[in-house]
Amino acid sequence: MRFWPEGYLGAIPILPISCLFLSLLKILITPTPASAVLYVHELSRASNVNQRTIMRGNRDWGVVGMRAELARKIAAHIRAPAEHVTAIPGLTLYRLIAPTACYAVEYETGLAVIVQGQKRVTLGRTTYACDESTFLLTSVDVPLVSEIVAASEKVPLLAMFLRLKMAIVREILDREEFKPRNGQSQVSATPIGQTRSDLLQPCIRLLDLLKAPAEIPFFSDLIHREVVYRLLQYRQGDRLRAIARLDDPGSGTAKALAWLRANYTKPFRLDKLATVARMGVSTLHHHFRRATSLSPLQYHKQLRLMGAREKMLVEGVDATRAAFEVGYESASQFTREYKRLFGQPPMRDVKARRLAS
Repeated sequence: MRFWPEGYLGAIPILPISCLFLSLLKILITPTPASAVLYVHELSRASNVNQRTIMRGNRDWGVVGMRAELARKIAAHIRAPAEHVTAIPGLTLYRLIAPTACYAVEYETGLAVIVQGQKRVTLGRTTYACDESTFLLTSVDVPLVSEIVAASEKVPLLAMFLRLKMAIVREILDREEFKPRNGQSQVSATPIGQTRSDLLQPCIRLLDLLKAPAEIPFFSDLIHREVVYRLLQYRQGDRLRAIARLDDPGSGTAKALAWLRANYTKPFRLDKLATVARMGVSTLHHHFRRATSLSPLQYHKQLRLMGAREKMLVEGVDATRAAFEVGYESASQFTREYKRLFGQPPMRDVKARRLAS
């Protein structure tokens, strides 16, 4: 076995340790061609590149492996298509086996982790693609439009949802490392992030607790705290800070949200909303978007469209009447905005929803 390829003058065989001194002498006295030096240099550089690639691949594989492990644990606990509320407070597991049409949904404030399958989530005018590598940070005051796009009996959509305790969130936010520094900019983050090993590990341990019910009361809150701590280290941490402030009834943004939900059939006026929140117009707009990822106008419009859809589904009214009852003055404008949000004109969407039910 030779370190250099055959044919290179001065190539030295790899020797046993007892001959190490002799081999060193031979290296010193044997002329080495420039081409051999170049070869060794290139081999060394290639080795370093390959080592970096392997290390990066191992790291990526570690995350992929954790996602697969979490998927196996969810599938083991919920073997039939269903929504399964577990013994751990706030933890729900999901298994879905078929795509769905767009449907409006209001989550509690929490963390949804998808580990298999695909779905689309629409928030305002932005649609996000969610797959086995993503998580979704939800807020109790922010309605979403969701659609399952990839799920089957063979490869079901598997996910977990953990309702976050705002008391724990605020307690951790009081820690020194999470207090905003002077001049530190707060970026409006999207509700969608990519799972890493630091977040997947506590999620896996949380599911492991289901095998030890007696340990749930003690360990579940500890793991819950770790999940929150990890989330705050993501870009979505800024959004979680804003959501925590919404839980305070005295918050100006919380007051604006509550007023909109109670008065969405009324004409929208941003100056009126700013008065309710006791904030300037630009300040309200900034804080509102940070907390909800929507502008106040987008939020108002989405409440109207979801209210109209509910009237058509539950009360059986037609599209025109539903539009006027939620505050629209133009049926054609209502139809355009409804289709933009739900993907189909009103009555066709309602028919599809009833067939799916």
